Amino acid sequence: MRTILALLAILVATAGLAPSAGATPIRIKDLVEFDGVRGNDLVGYGLVVGLNGTGDGIRNAPFTEEIMSNILERLGVNITGESFRPKNVAAVFVTATLPPFARAGSQIDVTVSAIGDAKSLLGGTLVMTPLNAADGEIYAVAQGTIIAGGAVAQGDGASVTQGVPTAGAIPSGARIERELGFEFSSLNAIRLALRNPDFTTAARIEAVINDEFGRAVAVMTDAGTVSLDIGATRMRSPAHVLGRLENLTVEPERRARVVVDQRSGTIVVGADVRISRVAVSQGNLTLRITEDPVAVQPNPFSRGDTVVLPRTTAAIEEEPGIAMAEIDEASSLSDVVAGLNALGVSPRDMIDILKSINSAGALHAEFLVR
Repeated sequence: MRTILALLAILVATAGLAPSAGATPIRIKDLVEFDGVRGNDLVGYGLVVGLNGTGDGIRNAPFTEEIMSNILERLGVNITGESFRPKNVAAVFVTATLPPFARAGSQIDVTVSAIGDAKSLLGGTLVMTPLNAADGEIYAVAQGTIIAGGAVAQGDGASVTQGVPTAGAIPSGARIERELGFEFSSLNAIRLALRNPDFTTAARIEAVINDEFGRAVAVMTDAGTVSLDIGATRMRSPAHVLGRLENLTVEPERRARVVVDQRSGTIVVGADVRISRVAVSQGNLTLRITEDPVAVQPNPFSRGDTVVLPRTTAAIEEEPGIAMAEIDEASSLSDVVAGLNALGVSPRDMIDILKSINSAGALHAEFLVR
């Protein structure tokens, strides 16, 4: 009874709270992506050498032997017909992102991941590996010492692994050899793509940009796009236009959303989530079954056999929980969660309560379960 009264007291006390404050102004550059200003993915297939016996097993990864033979042949070493099975090499995939406006000679970070049965890439060195884009052209070449993000220790009877030693990174490990053919300065119009499409946010971005230039240079075309007329801005180039508007601030509008992670028991509630008047009843049932068999012995000097008789005890226990609580319509969901948390309700039970409120149609928000 005290649990019910405490919950109702918390909900009544929070029912009269004022609505949450407006959103914090955010820069336009943090809300949108500019059309054409984007990275490009690169991938390559290479070889890591210098491993301390933790490389690929050649029998299980024949492609490692093939690429190793090709590299040695290009260096003038002929190993045709030789039985060459080292344990200090590993075949890897090398991935990177070519940033926008990257110029030849600049360096980018790369990620290296083993594709065979190598145990670890610790201490390995990536041999010169070309990186291709989706068009098949080579845009960068990677090489360098790998920094792996894990550790492994192994003995005769046991082993322990921390992190992922079969993947690592090479900071500034690739040098750009080819530039993208994109003439940004020749654009007459640029589209601003919102990362989280919303009509209200797009309208605010349009209004802020037009106020900055003093004329109608931006037009909202849909919830996720704002078109910008470069010629109407009367500035020298698109770069000058974006440099002027990307630091303008806008208060973004967001949808009411509740995100639940069942594995970790994490609940994230948006400030704009609201609930209708609803009554909640929750409790836990525990079923306990105990086996206590009894052995029955035959009488002395008889010809009977020992018999084991089953003896089962079954019981259902109901743990105390929230018997009945009425949630006021003026309360926000964050207030309800705070009240349940103050009463010691476990995250698992809280997730079940939120699911039930959503199923009842009283939760006015997007409910996402991970």
